[in-house]
Amino acid sequence: MSKRPRPRTTAPDTSKHSRGGSGPVLFFVALFIVALGLIQLIAAFHSYALNLSELNSLRKQESSLIAQKQELENDIDRWNDDAYVTAQARERLGYVFPGETPIRVDHPEAVTGHKETDDGAMADGESTLPWYSELAYSLRQADDPRQDALNTTTTETTPTENH
Repeated sequence: MSKRPRPRTTAPDTSKHSRGGSGPVLFFVALFIVALGLIQLIAAFHSYALNLSELNSLRKQESSLIAQKQELENDIDRWNDDAYVTAQARERLGYVFPGETPIRVDHPEAVTGHKETDDGAMADGESTLPWYSELAYSLRQADDPRQDALNTTTTETTPTENH
């Protein structure tokens, strides 16, 4: 057996052709993958920002509800106190104890220093009448036929001509 060198067969170099043509394709595929990743990342940050905003809003709402709950609990405690209920009945409804003499002041501005207007309201907008007196006054005004006549009567004026 003799050792003869074998003739070398050269295979065509396909790496150059495939490499040259696949370079731009690989670049665009990589670019597409990076773009998809960025889109996913941006969407994740966007949903994070929205959730953070909603969380802050809910925290504010929770703190206002806690304050409102505390205020309502204080109101319950106040209304459970007999002295507070008595004071409210005297102030709002005009109740008096047996043996007491109720006094009605005809000119409250002499006592309070505030001038009262014709409709029972003080000059600063505060009413001096209890709510039930205001209701009765409103009902009397609504039923007053003279008030209806005043509302339906119109004053007729003739327009002046400018020369």
